[in-house]
Amino acid sequence: MDVLGGDPDDATLRRFLHGLPGVDAVGLEQRAAGLGTRSIKTTSKAWALDKIISLIDLTTLEGADTPGKVRSLVAKAKTPDAADPSTPLVAAVCVYGDMVPYAVEALGGLHGDPDDGKISVAAVATAFPSGRSSLEIKLADTAEAVAAGADEIDMVIDRGAFLSGRYGLVFEQIARVKEACRREDGTYASLKVILETGELNTYDNIKRASWLGILAGGDFIKTSTGKVQPAATLPTTLLMLETVRDWHRATGEKIGVKPAGGIRSSKDAVKYVVTVAETAGEEWLQPHLFRFGASSLLNDVLLQRQKLATGHYSGPDYVTID
Repeated sequence: MDVLGGDPDDATLRRFLHGLPGVDAVGLEQRAAGLGTRSIKTTSKAWALDKIISLIDLTTLEGADTPGKVRSLVAKAKTPDAADPSTPLVAAVCVYGDMVPYAVEALGGLHGDPDDGKISVAAVATAFPSGRSSLEIKLADTAEAVAAGADEIDMVIDRGAFLSGRYGLVFEQIARVKEACRREDGTYASLKVILETGELNTYDNIKRASWLGILAGGDFIKTSTGKVQPAATLPTTLLMLETVRDWHRATGEKIGVKPAGGIRSSKDAVKYVVTVAETAGEEWLQPHLFRFGASSLLNDVLLQRQKLATGHYSGPDYVTID
């Protein structure tokens, strides 16, 4: 690997990852806070709200999920606002692997690439959310979801291995899962690598894990499972955006970023949109380069969108309650 300067073993990866410049935590948090105060004017706000909807992975990841709940989620994804046909579609629905067939069936002709105006199916895999299983089970989990029609796989890294410095093992697992994303026709499902930043303890670790996820073949780096607190934060997402920006400058390749967990209001989501545009660039504001992992964010965006159009909020029954 040219960037690494050697084979991706523990020694080479440690030398590379620990050779990265340390993160100035105070500077990072101040920069994120500054970006979070930017105001957006009314016309831009309408654009931002529509953009946020088009970047949402509408998610249900509960042990009590049923085929019926997945079909309801897909119905909401297909028609976010029945009163306004101009409302954009979300980018994807994100479900557990065994729910993929129901999502694919419910989407019907709308199942496809969000860059083409359709809706993808994302599946969490690799013993989500803990990641505690054998590699064989993780690979089978991934391959089964892809075979069932998943367009995207959201995998979790082995945080225990990462935190104990076994970088080669984490690299190999990501690379092998990427290979398990291969379809019969030779194309690949997109791979999102979940770092679970809330368990990595330091910004330096988050930066190293971001680089590791990209080096091993991830198409996206994702903050969180949504099952651990803290989940997505603006400083963490900013740090990950700086990493993909630096990777792009070094290699010409564009990698996506997905903050997930805890982003519930359009006001917060707008801060992320500004941060993406100011850090990686506006070209990152498209479904194959940026996503919000969310279950309730869509409701608030729809309410704000209607307020902008009519001047008043709808009643509480205007949007579905998750």
